[in-house]
Order: sequence, then C-alpha cells, then structure tokens
Amino acid sequence: MDTKVLFLDRDGVINKDIGYCNKIHDFQFIDGIFDVCKHAKLNGFEIIIVTNQSGIGRGFYSHEDFKRLNKWMLTQLGKKSINILDTYYCPHKPEDYCTCRKPLPGLILKAQKEHSIDLDNSWLVGDKETDIKAAVTAGIKNNILFTKDKENLQTEAKVVISSLHEFKEISL
Repeated sequence: MDTKVLFLDRDGVINKDIGYCNKIHDFQFIDGIFDVCKHAKLNGFEIIIVTNQSGIGRGFYSHEDFKRLNKWMLTQLGKKSINILDTYYCPHKPEDYCTCRKPLPGLILKAQKEHSIDLDNSWLVGDKETDIKAAVTAGIKNNILFTKDKENLQTEAKVVISSLHEFKEISL
C-alpha cells in the first residue's frame, strides 16, 4: 500500500523565515507546527520536508551547515515524538533552472519514487505559491497555503490558512 505523506516546506512553515537560516541559534519553530505534525501522524500520515535552500548555491552556507541544522531540527521534533520520514532539499539558485527547485516538482517526485507515496491522498503545506505550484505539478491536489496576507491573493491552493492552529480543522 502506498504511503500517505504530509509534505512540509521548511522556512516559513516549520520555522520562521528569516532569510537563509543556517544556524541553530537563529532557528525558531513556528507556533503550531508541533500540533500540525502530531495531527498528521494521528491521521496515518508520514511527514517529509521539501525545501529550497539557495543559500547553499549562493555560498552563504554549505551542505554540511544545512545537514547540521537539519539534524538538530529533526532531533527537536523527535523530542516531541514527531518522526520525519525524510528531508529533500534543493541547493540551487533560481537562475540555475534545476528540476528540483520549487516551483518545479523534482523534490516531491524524487520522494514519491523513493518512498512509494500515494500523491492523490497526500497533502502539502507551503508558505509560497511556488510550494503550491510544485504540489499541483507533482499531482498533489490537497495543498495548503499558510500566509498572513490573504488580501488580493491569487493561489492554486485548495485551502488557505493564516495560523497553523487552523490545520486541525482540515479533514485529511
């Protein structure tokens, strides 16, 4: 049986987006993210992180810096009994035009292939339209845009929320 997954973007969904976050002391979990993860797990979902990390391609930090921070983040989630199935990241800059950088679906499709994921019954939460476009292109029709700015919003998202606490109200 294929796996149901909740795909999460990192910066802006799991942690506050401060721009090129790569140090533990700068990483701040967003209020409600632990509840989102626990709710997904209780509903039979695995969790996978899909994140653009162009700071690597721009030379702001290294792959090792990203992996160190990711390991710390996964440990903090684990302390809350939240296990993450996998993390996929794109280190490229937008002008590199790689297929793994969202809004292209490369990260999601790689995860789907490696983990036998049922994309029809999976969800994605992102904070940018590029996240939503990647989900739609990959075949994930269940997607959530997390944004504080709902005015004049044009999105392909199925659901728009302004607080992660609203996630529990969504029928997964």
